[in-house]
Amino acid sequence: MGIGSKGASPDERAAVEFGTRGLTSSEVAERVAQGKVNVNTELKTKSVKELVIENTCTLFNLINIILAVLVILTGAWKNLTFLGVVLLNTGIGIVQALRSKRMVDKLTLLASKCAVAVRDDREVELQLDELVLDDLIRLGRGDQIPADAVVVSGECHVNESLLTGESDAIHKRPGDELMSGSFIDAGLVYARVIHVGADNYVARINNEAKYVKKVNSEIMNALNAIVRFASFLMVPIGLALFYSSVHNSYQSWCALDPNSSSTLASWVASGDSWGAISSAILSTVGALLGMIPQGLVLLTSSVLAIATIRLARRKVLAQQLYCIETLARVDVLCLDKTGTITSGHMEVEGVYVADDLGGAAPAEDFDAGLIDPASQRMHAALAGIARATSDDANETCTAVLAHYRDLARAPEAQRVIAFSSAKKWSGAQLTGGAFGSDSVACVMGASQFVLTPDVFARFEGRVAELASLCRVLVVAEVDGFTDEGDIIGEPRPLGFVTIRDEIRSSAADTIRYFCEQGVTLNVISGDDPRTVSTIARTVGIPGADRYVDATTLDTPGKVDAAVDRYHVFGRVTPQQKRELVNALQRRGHTVAMTGDGVNDVLALKEADCSVAMAAGSDAARNVAEIVLVDNDFAAMPEVVAEGRRSINNLQRSAALFLTKTLFSMGLAALCIFLPPYPFQPITMTLINFYCIGFPSFVLALEPNTARVRGNFLANVLKRALPASAGVLAGSILCMGAAALFGYSEAMLSTMCLITACAAGVYLIWRISVPFTPLRRAVFVFVIAGLAVGVVGFPGFFSIARLKLIPAVLGALFAAVGCLLFAWLTDMLERSPEKTSRLATGFGRGVRVSVRGRSGGRKVTSTGSSARRAFDRARERFARRKADASARAAAEADSPEVATSDTRRESVKTAVGASSGRKKRYRVEQANGGIRVRMPKTKRKKDH
Repeated sequence: MGIGSKGASPDERAAVEFGTRGLTSSEVAERVAQGKVNVNTELKTKSVKELVIENTCTLFNLINIILAVLVILTGAWKNLTFLGVVLLNTGIGIVQALRSKRMVDKLTLLASKCAVAVRDDREVELQLDELVLDDLIRLGRGDQIPADAVVVSGECHVNESLLTGESDAIHKRPGDELMSGSFIDAGLVYARVIHVGADNYVARINNEAKYVKKVNSEIMNALNAIVRFASFLMVPIGLALFYSSVHNSYQSWCALDPNSSSTLASWVASGDSWGAISSAILSTVGALLGMIPQGLVLLTSSVLAIATIRLARRKVLAQQLYCIETLARVDVLCLDKTGTITSGHMEVEGVYVADDLGGAAPAEDFDAGLIDPASQRMHAALAGIARATSDDANETCTAVLAHYRDLARAPEAQRVIAFSSAKKWSGAQLTGGAFGSDSVACVMGASQFVLTPDVFARFEGRVAELASLCRVLVVAEVDGFTDEGDIIGEPRPLGFVTIRDEIRSSAADTIRYFCEQGVTLNVISGDDPRTVSTIARTVGIPGADRYVDATTLDTPGKVDAAVDRYHVFGRVTPQQKRELVNALQRRGHTVAMTGDGVNDVLALKEADCSVAMAAGSDAARNVAEIVLVDNDFAAMPEVVAEGRRSINNLQRSAALFLTKTLFSMGLAALCIFLPPYPFQPITMTLINFYCIGFPSFVLALEPNTARVRGNFLANVLKRALPASAGVLAGSILCMGAAALFGYSEAMLSTMCLITACAAGVYLIWRISVPFTPLRRAVFVFVIAGLAVGVVGFPGFFSIARLKLIPAVLGALFAAVGCLLFAWLTDMLERSPEKTSRLATGFGRGVRVSVRGRSGGRKVTSTGSSARRAFDRARERFARRKADASARAAAEADSPEVATSDTRRESVKTAVGASSGRKKRYRVEQANGGIRVRMPKTKRKKDH
C-alpha cells in the first residue's frame, strides 16, 4: 500500500519519500533497541501495595500498636478492645482507596488504546506503547492522536480542546504538527511520529503534575494536630505517670514493714512488684488512650466513607475522603468552559431569513406547519447541505444535522461540494423538498468568503451583531458549480445560521446555586475571551462582562491584579491556569477547579479541590479528587450538601471526643503528683461507647445543610474545653474525698466515672437541642446504658460496687462539675468573636474586622506594604523634627513654659500624623464588596 505523491506539493513529496510504505521491521527493531518507543507516561493511579501502606503506616496506628504491646505484656486481654477502632479505621481507608482506584481504572479502559500504523507497506493495528519514532500512522475522523506527529499527506480538522481549551477545530495541512491527546474531527491524514514517550506534549504537561499534593482539609489538619500534640505529651506524661504509680506502690510496700531495710531490688525480688507494675502499665495506658481521640478518627472516616457511598449512587466518584469537606468550604470555584458549562458539542442557536435591505429576521420553525416560502427555502437549503456532507461532518455540520433530525422532507443532493478550508464553504446541488422539481445550487460558509464584497457590506452590520454571541454562517443560492467545484454566478443570500457551544441545560441552575451560597465563580478557558464572556453571561455568572485575554498577563504582578478584577479569563495556557489558582490561594481563598482536559491537569493538581469529567482525559481523571461519572456539572450541589452534612455533624460530635482527650491530659498530669490514675482502659470503654461513640455516630448521620462557618478546631474546643474543665473539677473533688475518707482505688474509679459520665450526658443534651424523636431516643439510651454498666457490671469495668455515701458524694461532685461546665460555656458564647482577614489586590491590603454575632463590621485599608513602611518612617521623622523644634523654641523663651508647650506640641504632632494616616483612604462597605474613596486634596495658594 502506498500513499501516492501525484499532484502533491514539494514538502509533501519530500515527506512521502521518507517512506510511503512506513518503517520496515528492521528499522522498528533498531528504534526499539535505541529506546525510541512511545512508552506510556500517563498519570496512573497508585498500586494496591502503595494504598495499603499509605493507610496502614500512620502515626495514629503506631501509637496504638505500642500501647497494645504494653497491655499484652500485662496479660490483661480484655483491655485490648481499643484495637477494634484501629482496625476499623484502617479498613475503611483501604477499602475506600481501592474502590476509587478500581473506578478510575475502569474509566481509563474506556478510552481507545490502539493506533493504525503503516509498516512494511501495509497497515497494522498497534497498541500505543508499540509505536516508535518515525512511524507512519493513519488518522481519521474520531481518532485520538497517540503521539506528536507531522502531517505527511491529506488534510484534517483537529479538536485540541483537551489540550488548549480552544473549542474551534484547527485545520491541519501537510507539514503541520499534530499534538498528542487531541482528536481528529474531520478528514483523513497520514502523519509521521516526531516525539514519543516523555517527549510528547501531553506527557510534558503530565510530568509537571507528578507530585504529591497536600490535602487541604481542616478536619484532617485538626486531627493530625491533636494526634501530634498528644504524641508529643504522651512520652513525658506516660513515663512520669508510670514512675509515680510504681513509686507509690513501692512506698506502700515499704510502709508494711517500716523497721526493715527495704530496697527497690528487694521489692522487685519479692514477687509482689509485678502486680503493681502491671497495674501501673494499665493505668498509664488508660491515661494515654484517653489522650488520643481514637473514636473521632474512626467517626470521621466512617462519616466521609458513607458520604462517598451516597455520592456514588448519584454517579459521583470521590477519590479522596477529605475532598468532600474541602469542596463544602470552597469560596472560589474556577470553571473550565468546555466540558463543564458547555457539553463540548455545537448546537444551532438560531436560523435567520435575509431581506433585501441587509437585515435578517428569525425564520419560522420548520415544524410549525404552514410557514412562509422564504423560511421554507432557508430550512431546505441548510438541511440539504448538511445531509449531503454528512459523510465527513465537522462540528458545524453535526450541529445542523441534529437541528434538522426531525425534518421529514429534506431535498436530495445531486452533487456535493465538500468543505474546503481554503474556500471556507461547502455546497450541494439540491432537488426536491421545498425546491420541488427544481435543481438549486446552494452553499453554506463564512459570509466574507461566500458573498461578494458589495453584498457582504450590506449585511455586515447584522452579521457583526449575531457574531457577538455565536459563530455565523451564511446560506446562499448560486447559479451552479464548475468542474473544479467553484461557484458560478453571484451568491444570493437566503439567510444565516448561528452556531454556538451547546450549554448544559443544568448549568444555569447549578451556577445560581453557588452564587446563592456566596461562592465566587471564575471561568478559565483557552477559548476566545469574548466567546467565553458571552457564554458566562448566558448562564448567569456575576461579573461575566469583565474579561481579560490571558496572553496579556505576562508577569506575576499582572496575574495577581487580574484575579482581583476579572471573572472571565480567555486564551489561558495550562501554566497560566495553575498560576491563577495559586494567586487566588495566596489571597486566602479555598479554591476548587473543574476541568476535563490535559490543559487543566496542572490547575487541577494545584487546586484545594479538583473536579473532573469522566469523559475527559485520563490525566485529568487521575489527578482529580472528584470525578463526575455522568459528566454532569449539576451533581456539584449534591457534593456540597454531603460535605456540609459531614462537617457540621462531625463538628458537633467531635466535642464529645475532645472532651475525653482534654480531661485525660489534665487528669494524667495531675496524677503524676497525686497517684493513682483512676481509669483503666476497660473503664474508659464505658465512657467511649455510651458518652462518645454511639451518640456521636448517630448524630453525625443526621441531615444538615447549614453553611459551614468558622474554624473546625476552634468551634469544637468551645464546647469541649468547658466540658473537660467540669470533668477535671469533679475528679479532683473525688480524689480529695477518697484521700480524706480512705476509699479504695476501685471506689475512686467509680466516683470519677460518675462525674465524667454526668458531664458527658450534659454535653450530649446541649448538642441535641432542639430535641427530635431520634435525639430523644439516643439521650435515653445513653443514660440507661451508663446506669446498667455502673450498677450491673462493676467487676467487668474494673470499678467498685456503689455504696450510699460515695454515691451521694459522686452525684454532688458531678453536679458541681456540670455547673462549672454550664458557666464556662455561657461565658464563651457571650464573648465576642473577633476575626481579621487580609485580602490584597493591586498591591493594597484591606482588613475586615468582625466583632460578635450582632456587632458591626469595620473595614479599613492598610495601603501597600511599601506605602505603609514609608508612611511609618515619614511619621517618625516628622515627630522627631517637630519635638526638636518645639523644645528649642521653648528653651529660648523660658524653662517653665517650655515643658508645657513641648508636651502640648508633641501631642498635637502625634495626633495630626495619626489623623493624616487615617484620612489617606476611606474604605466603606458596599454591595458585593468594598468601596475605597480617596480624599480630595486642595492646593495651597501661593502667598
